[in-house]
Amino acid sequence: MGFEHVLSHPDMILQATLESLWMIGGSLVLSVLLGFPLGVVLTITGPGHLHPQPAIHQVLGSLINLFRSVPYIVLILWMIPISRFLFGTSFGTQAAMVSLVAGAAPFFARLVEGSLREVDRGVLEAARAMGAHTGHMIFKVLLPESLPSLVGNITVTAVALVSYSAMAGLVAGGGLGALAWNEGYNSFKDDVLFVATALLVLMVQGLQWAGDWWVRRVDHR
Repeated sequence: MGFEHVLSHPDMILQATLESLWMIGGSLVLSVLLGFPLGVVLTITGPGHLHPQPAIHQVLGSLINLFRSVPYIVLILWMIPISRFLFGTSFGTQAAMVSLVAGAAPFFARLVEGSLREVDRGVLEAARAMGAHTGHMIFKVLLPESLPSLVGNITVTAVALVSYSAMAGLVAGGGLGALAWNEGYNSFKDDVLFVATALLVLMVQGLQWAGDWWVRRVDHR
């Protein structure tokens, strides 16, 4: 397999790579900003936790499960009207980020819930006995105790977004997924398909390495 198509159009590869990085990075930030408070509320309103609210817990949990249950390729179609409303188009990287966030934020929220539930109840009870209010227990107990796990969850979400972003490329989302599909597979350019795939693999490896390094930095146990 030669690489004549890749070598003759390096700008095409660079542009697709930058588009993927923008989609993944922007969607990750928005997914964390949205999913984190959802995960916290889902946790503390659960049975036997800091502030049990069965109605809120059930409604929020059902909404999160709804978005998590929808296959991502279908979720893309669901988000087209919202993308058009926000950006005036359903094509391009910005439009694709709407579906990326819709898919990743509920996923991250559930991961956050799992991490926070792993915190020893004895630590929470001790803080409550010393008069700590709910906000103090969240930011001074729950979050510090679960920080390494939360960082790991961000890494897992980032890796998932690489896969999501490649799939978004199939419906004019841009990035390496679009490059692999349009310029690689459909145009019978095996070298372009190979390079696009290799770059996606390298992104996953890089994100995982960075995430593992970050976990080691914050884990002082």
